[in-house]
Amino acid sequence: MKKTLSIILMTVTAMSAVASEKWSLDSCINYAVENNLTVKNREIERLSSELDIIEAKDQFLPQLSASASQSFNFGRGLTSENTYANRNTSNFQWGTSVQLPLFQGLSAVRQLKLSKINLRSMILQVEAAKDNITLNVISQYLQVLYSSELLATAQNQLELSRYELTRQETLLEAGRIPEIDVIQQRAQVAQDQQAVTESENNLTIAKLDLIQLLQLPELDGFDIEPLAESEPLIRPAEDVYRDAMVSNHSVLAARNNIEAAQASISVAKTGYIPRLSFNAGIGSSYYNLSGVENPSFSRQMRDNLNKYFGFSLSVPIFDAFSTRNRVRKAKLQETTARLQLQDTETTLYKEIQQAYYRAKGAREKYLTGISTEEASRLAFEAMKEKYEMGRSNPTEFEQSKNAYLKTTIDRIQSHYEYILRCRILDFYAHGD
Repeated sequence: MKKTLSIILMTVTAMSAVASEKWSLDSCINYAVENNLTVKNREIERLSSELDIIEAKDQFLPQLSASASQSFNFGRGLTSENTYANRNTSNFQWGTSVQLPLFQGLSAVRQLKLSKINLRSMILQVEAAKDNITLNVISQYLQVLYSSELLATAQNQLELSRYELTRQETLLEAGRIPEIDVIQQRAQVAQDQQAVTESENNLTIAKLDLIQLLQLPELDGFDIEPLAESEPLIRPAEDVYRDAMVSNHSVLAARNNIEAAQASISVAKTGYIPRLSFNAGIGSSYYNLSGVENPSFSRQMRDNLNKYFGFSLSVPIFDAFSTRNRVRKAKLQETTARLQLQDTETTLYKEIQQAYYRAKGAREKYLTGISTEEASRLAFEAMKEKYEMGRSNPTEFEQSKNAYLKTTIDRIQSHYEYILRCRILDFYAHGD
């Protein structure tokens, strides 16, 4: 009941946060990391690895067991006079034994070491899962901002078309322009309205993708804060890769997997080593034979009491090559782990290089787009003035407006592409 109330409270709190304030990029990342299902699954696997360590430590402890049995025999049986007679017998036995491993061929020691290495790998995999969700949130957060700016641009274009339609309707009433110009402008308003609707849908989908990353229950009222206006710096790809080699959790996990594979080889080789253990026990029995006088239960327990201790040595001579096969499989796992490390490092280097060159290209396109947009704006304003004076036709006016719109969209797209790739480079270098 308490768990159910806690879940309900968390859900209500999340819904209230969605409706009451805008989300920053940091708050989105933190919330996504805390609630992502993949991260939670990795956390469960980490807890399982901790239990593996406890289990490995328990292998050093002695094993204590107790047993008891009761049996009954009916019918003919052999007597002490070497004759057969009908007799009923009952037998009760109990015992307690302890087994203490003195030397286990180093298997327990090496298994404990392997369990600790596996725990480190799992911790690094948890952090790698957090890194992946962080990158996804950054990308989707910027996608929402990009869609918001495109919507604002489309709305501005719609307002401009509506204003022009109003002006042309006034000119038509005055008989200064033909009706076909008004009809064409109404079609343009309808097209711009359709563009606004499409931009609104794109923004809704972008927000939906983001709240699904955050595991939020509702879309209504969700909004995000704009990023601080600052021109990011593009770090060289080689510097980013060098820093990532000492901080990237995926790479560190892959390296740790090689160490785990080497430890597995050591565990497998313990099959060649002898084992020594200490054994001790105590027990007694009670026997009852029908037709004769039997000693009492307590007396038989005392008289039949037996104690023992001893040592047992197990020396492997031939185990049908099972140890050899385990060692070979462990060595293959080491080879696989090394290949996975190489693949992880290669993939990371490719991603860093792609982010670097895309950032450079986006920055150049963005800086060029600023001047191109300004030139298109001035050209459009001149065309607008010329059109209002009747010195240009509607087709030229729309062409100029569309050219201005295209340069604005290109500038917005390159701007957010530039920011995204720089964020990715910074994350790979610093992990935050």
